Amino acid sequence: MIIGRIIAVLIGYCFGMILMGYFIGKSKHIDLTKVGSGNVGSTNTMRNLGVPAGLITLLWDCFKCVVACFVVWLTYHRFFDDVSIYMVYAGLGTVLGHDFPCYMHFKGGKGVASTLGFIIALFPMGLPIPAVVFIALVALTRYVSLGSIIGCLSFAIEMLVGAYFGLVPFEGSELVEVLVICCFVSGLAILLHHANIKRLINGNENKFSFHPETRA
Repeated sequence: MIIGRIIAVLIGYCFGMILMGYFIGKSKHIDLTKVGSGNVGSTNTMRNLGVPAGLITLLWDCFKCVVACFVVWLTYHRFFDDVSIYMVYAGLGTVLGHDFPCYMHFKGGKGVASTLGFIIALFPMGLPIPAVVFIALVALTRYVSLGSIIGCLSFAIEMLVGAYFGLVPFEGSELVEVLVICCFVSGLAILLHHANIKRLINGNENKFSFHPETRA
């Protein structure tokens, strides 16, 4: 049902646009959009507000997708026998809300943590490969952006391969929808790292550090 999918996206969007890093920064009179990378995600939050604020932001950015999917399940299961596809659309909405919040002129985060939440909420069995890829690359290079980009790419590839071998729990047109959404979510996260990709190529990308940046 198309209207059901649209409502699920809107529910997800409402949760997605709650940007914890931005609000923590505001509570400390720091506008994250004007410091560091200008991003409101967990990495820039950690760099400028410290580890605790960064971890809180990371946890919420992941958890809000789980919350959105649960709300959709709680609402929809009264009307449909299988609500899985609607939960996927709720996950999509969460990522869109995080990346393009209307109250910030549609300029939000880059969607890595919300994509992680998307995987945890909807495809937890697919988490290990992207997680290992991300951790390994960050540990080896200290480039969070590189780990994020390749991690997201690995998730999209994993879903396509999994679908080929019948490991994705959807069939027919719903399977196509799910694969398109998963590839879109992953591709969007990569696309929003375009500035990071340029810096990686030029060799001047910021490396990860647990220490907050010093501000004048």
